[in-house]
Amino acid sequence: MQQHEIGFLIFPNLTQLDFTGPLQVLSRLPGARTHIAAKSLQPVPTDCGLSLLPTRTLDDCPQFDLLCIPGGFGVVDLINDQATLDFVRRQAAGAKYITSVCVGAFVLGAAGLLRGKRATTHWAYTELLPLVGATHEKARVVRDGDVITAGGVTSGIDFGLVLVSEIAGRQAAETVQLGIEYDPDPPFDAGHPDRAPAPVRASLEERYAKSVQAYRNALVPLAA
Repeated sequence: MQQHEIGFLIFPNLTQLDFTGPLQVLSRLPGARTHIAAKSLQPVPTDCGLSLLPTRTLDDCPQFDLLCIPGGFGVVDLINDQATLDFVRRQAAGAKYITSVCVGAFVLGAAGLLRGKRATTHWAYTELLPLVGATHEKARVVRDGDVITAGGVTSGIDFGLVLVSEIAGRQAAETVQLGIEYDPDPPFDAGHPDRAPAPVRASLEERYAKSVQAYRNALVPLAA
């Protein structure tokens, strides 16, 4: 059985489901060996009180076949973190799949990996993609060559299934999907900005406004 080296970058204040969703799916890929990389082996706090344990430091990783960058409010601190960006560039140079979930796309962008690419990210931040040279494509999962980006949070599960299907075939992906009983049936049709009630979207846009501006301030120098 072919072995697949799958690496996730984690960092303080990430959104745990951006990471654990695709991790749960991709860890079930036949032949998968998953690696959780961080600057040190100390526990990494997430945005919901759960801490995560890395299995590798950035300097102690094999070459990944698939590199995945999750999102979260901590991404804004990585945009100018040269050690992290150098790690991403090194891994991307040899990876078959270069991927992100949610605003993890901006780590790829800051590393110069989205220039001229179609991409997506969390709906509240899509207007910022041109600052890293990308064109927003309105889709839950977007592929452009070896770069695959997923939208916000739960789309990481969809992204993982897309990759399992590509690597191991549709039946393998469907087996994983059934195994985790991924059969979304939400109680409300408010999970996409095109369908959410206007007051709900407005309240979230207001809540995200400071974060979007912080990302803009960090990304504008990259676009110069």
